[in-house]
Amino acid sequence: MKKFWGQIYQIYVWLLLYPLAWLLTIVVAVLVSVFSILGAARFAGRHIARTWGRLILWITPVWVKRHGMERIQPGQSYVVVANHQSTYDILLVYGYLPLDFKWVMKIELRKMPFVGFACEKMGHIYVDRKNRSASIKAMQAAKDRLVNGTSVFFFPEGTRSNGADLKPFKKGAFRMARDLGLPILPVSISGADRVMPTGSLKVLPGTINMTFHQPISSDQVQELGDQELIKMTEALVAAGIH
Repeated sequence: MKKFWGQIYQIYVWLLLYPLAWLLTIVVAVLVSVFSILGAARFAGRHIARTWGRLILWITPVWVKRHGMERIQPGQSYVVVANHQSTYDILLVYGYLPLDFKWVMKIELRKMPFVGFACEKMGHIYVDRKNRSASIKAMQAAKDRLVNGTSVFFFPEGTRSNGADLKPFKKGAFRMARDLGLPILPVSISGADRVMPTGSLKVLPGTINMTFHQPISSDQVQELGDQELIKMTEALVAAGIH
């Protein structure tokens, strides 16, 4: 019976959810671009993009549960690292990450109509994984944007994973934390893969949990080697997935 209703629900997905989500995305991308060009990128990210994420989660519908909010220090900049289960992670992060942030994303996303341009104007950071020197230059330029409590956000797996099976974390986030002297905020996203599985266009209502772990202090970031830091962060993120 559950499978039957899931199939019926896909009619709503294709006739209403997808068209509304894309329409909202185009409208919001245009608004964000305009506000950002006018010098209000922070406002665009905090209010317009956040509303976009929450609206699409609401019409799906997805219920969001956040845990560990008390571990986030107001006004502190972080290097935020999270696992990546689904396209819905992006909506979740925009809608419910309680921080101003700049996203580190692969250069291929710059080609997305409307969205790629809007993200560039908001100051998000595009990285070309095939060109190491260009990636380093982009990361160096990003440092100037991390002011007044603005954080930088990474999906360090580099691509989507399935459930609790994390892919190995790449080093970029951890090197940036060390270079900038910032603490790392590990975040676990759990349940997004059940709302929209990796590699599928199928969508189902559900609950996504977002768990904020105890930050890894800037002192620890400086003291630990890359592999120790990565293993510590992977263990924290994995502990919040269920």
